[in-house]
Amino acid sequence: MDSLASMELASGWEFKRTDDVSDTWLPVQRVPTEVHVDLLDNGQITDPFTDLNELSARWVGEHSWTYRTAFASSDKHTLPNATTDLVFKGLDTFATVSLNDTEIMRCDNMFVEHRVSVGSLLKPPESGDRNTLTIVFDSPRRRGLELVEAHPEHRFIVHQTEISRGPVRKAQYQWGWDWGPILLTSGPWKPVLLETYLTRIDSVRADYTLSQDLAMVEVSISVEVVGGKFCNSLEAELALHGQQVLKVVVPEIDQRGAEGEGVLRKHTTTFAIEKPEIWWPHGYGSQPLYDLEVRVLAEDTTTVLTREKKRIGFRRAELIQEKDASGQSFYFRVNNVDVFAGGSCWIPADNFLTRITPDKYYDWVKLAREGNQSMLRVWGGGIYESDAFFDACDRLGLLVWQDFAFACANYPAHPEYLQSVETEARQNVGRLRHHPSLIIWAGNNEDYQIVERYGLEYNFEGDKDPQSWLKTDFPARYIYEYLLPKVLSEESPGSIYHPSSPWGNGTSTTMKVDPTVGDVHQWNVWHGEMRPLQNLPNMGGRFVSEFGMEAYPHVETLAAAVSDPAQRYPGSMAMDFHNKAIGHERRLLTYVAENFRVRTELEAFTHLTQVMQADAMSWAYKSWRRQWGGRAAAIRPCGGVLVWQLNDSWPTVSWAVVDYFLVKKPAFYAMKRALQPLAIGVAREFHDWTARPADRLWQRDTGHVDPTKSRRDVTFDVWVSSSRLEPLTGEVVLRFVSVKTGEDVRDRLTRAVTIEPNGTTDIYTGHSITSQDQGAGLPSSAAEMEPFVIYVTLWIDGKQISCDTSWPEPIKYLDLADRGVELKYTEEDNSIEVSAAKPVKGLVFSERKGVTLSDNGFDVIPGEEKKVVQVTGIEAEELDWTFVQQ
Repeated sequence: MDSLASMELASGWEFKRTDDVSDTWLPVQRVPTEVHVDLLDNGQITDPFTDLNELSARWVGEHSWTYRTAFASSDKHTLPNATTDLVFKGLDTFATVSLNDTEIMRCDNMFVEHRVSVGSLLKPPESGDRNTLTIVFDSPRRRGLELVEAHPEHRFIVHQTEISRGPVRKAQYQWGWDWGPILLTSGPWKPVLLETYLTRIDSVRADYTLSQDLAMVEVSISVEVVGGKFCNSLEAELALHGQQVLKVVVPEIDQRGAEGEGVLRKHTTTFAIEKPEIWWPHGYGSQPLYDLEVRVLAEDTTTVLTREKKRIGFRRAELIQEKDASGQSFYFRVNNVDVFAGGSCWIPADNFLTRITPDKYYDWVKLAREGNQSMLRVWGGGIYESDAFFDACDRLGLLVWQDFAFACANYPAHPEYLQSVETEARQNVGRLRHHPSLIIWAGNNEDYQIVERYGLEYNFEGDKDPQSWLKTDFPARYIYEYLLPKVLSEESPGSIYHPSSPWGNGTSTTMKVDPTVGDVHQWNVWHGEMRPLQNLPNMGGRFVSEFGMEAYPHVETLAAAVSDPAQRYPGSMAMDFHNKAIGHERRLLTYVAENFRVRTELEAFTHLTQVMQADAMSWAYKSWRRQWGGRAAAIRPCGGVLVWQLNDSWPTVSWAVVDYFLVKKPAFYAMKRALQPLAIGVAREFHDWTARPADRLWQRDTGHVDPTKSRRDVTFDVWVSSSRLEPLTGEVVLRFVSVKTGEDVRDRLTRAVTIEPNGTTDIYTGHSITSQDQGAGLPSSAAEMEPFVIYVTLWIDGKQISCDTSWPEPIKYLDLADRGVELKYTEEDNSIEVSAAKPVKGLVFSERKGVTLSDNGFDVIPGEEKKVVQVTGIEAEELDWTFVQQ
């Protein structure tokens, strides 16, 4: 933006605890900042990300903190007819702002930007005196508790944390979560600016309608100008790839408002573009972005008073919710193409938000794209993500699901709170609406589950009066079903809105997963009933927006979290402290013990949790993607899968598939394989060996182990999932490889296939291998059994495109010693060639920060193409590696 003077107040700040009677001020390296970062820089606290140091830093959130800086005025600040504003892009959270000892503003919402006219308060430049800007930040916890006391009419309920977060408009995860620490930050977390101008653009809005055939787009540019009495005309220019597409000149700007009150002028101009370049999710097309620049011209029609730039993209987006034989669909259609939304849930990438640079945002989004992910869901307990995050998603073609900033609570709805929420929503919708990657807004995360669990008043069909909702013990219904959709319709017409995640269209908003309608959070693996991970294929829904399985990060990341080598063992105090999940000790070990021979050395246990998590991702993603269906099925039973979660906010043990340092766990690669454009899948019928009689309602057999049954009757399915938009022909090859010997136990099966576009092609369904197929006679003991791996490959034009394996479950019953693994290293391209004499389960290279592998956490089958892994960031021979039962 052009202005007479614009200065970011980034340096020269200092801070102290407000009640510090010694009046000792400490330096601040830069603003934006947070108090914990400044305390760390000044040696006042130890790193809360290491060991148990979080506990020794919790006092920070109990106190008030004062920041101040001094700056000189300039002659431009006192020019006639000029306006000088202090602009606060974001203050965290309860802030009182003073300029030269005069209070100018109070803030109680972290997500709101503020602009205050201060020209009359500035000291004259000729005086030589400096202006003092002071911001006092109250304790968010203490203020939250005060607000709870001030509103006894409301039933405050929060999950995960203490009650003080309920009435506070602040990133909710900072009270701690089941994957993150309690670090209640304060400070100027976004830039502080001093701006002087005659005219400024208050907002630029680009609404558009893309025709059904994608051949024409009608664009409406709306511009609001403050100080418009000094301007004459407006120009809007659109460019693509550096070349001007069109230029629109508006000779006179409409005026409304009164002189002397800060004239606001508004104009809307509409134009059409024929054959526009269309923005696509990656894998379906390119991501062209148009550069929009709006300029306000002075009366001489050549002088630019101010300008605003945005990058926009054109695409059609629909959420398809149609009645069908399975209930009601839930999937996205982009540019008339149905898109399976395979991806991840996203939490803030750091507990200290000011540490996340634009480059780091880009690296995260690039990593998701490299993993064949097409959607990121920005979870409601975090923030309305930064422009840098959305810019990266625009450039790289990731779709974004953005929750409004509510999570796991019964929020209040008194008038002051509603006013704050409306301002928050309007500002953030206005800031983000031009991003083509942003495809859906959801009202909250899991708040309707609070309704069911605590029996709050909710009559979806019988009560349609928003005002009456405010009188119930669930007044936030007014926010999710009236206020937020109203704001969206006014600020971003045509945007897709979903009242909550999960949500079943009013008929199923409960903790009990309804697979027939809406989106579901499937937590009966890990949480809830703790079902075996092998049950995941039968536990999906129309759109699975959360599910997950925990795993340790790689050992080097664990060392960053736990500095004492004596504490680096599973179950140590420090290790348990870095796993915030309730009951993780029992849950994690239960799942490991159900599937593998338990080893408790740190490296071995880490590996087992990682292979288990990767297996869960493989079961879920390949099976639920199979339910995408296709033209032949006429319905799409599952429209997308988003794992909880992609990332971490600190070095920890969690459900993340990539750790805090952007180091990928094997589960990331399992998802990458399952989400590749053409992915073959195989699964044998699962006979649960852990079932108790009471559990048989959701089991497919008695649950008793019958080793002879798996010997004489193995039933399996093979299918191909495709996101390609054209049919393809190829060949599917099946092998049945002995776990004991590495030899084939029967002849290969080969089948020519025509692969359906953008859907699932079943190759074998319920195919059985009987005792006759394997030879006569049944084993008299487990030692005589001949377990085998089913290995399938997809070939197109003589090239192997995809592969998959199905192992006899559980792995712990198998003897996987003496596998004959061989690694060959090639210096020219720093690669590793992997082969084996017998089937290998879960070969994992131990990754670390700054190291990138092309693949990891894979099985190795003898007699197949040798697995080649490309390595960057380290010499390939330096990588440690292991496999199950090494």
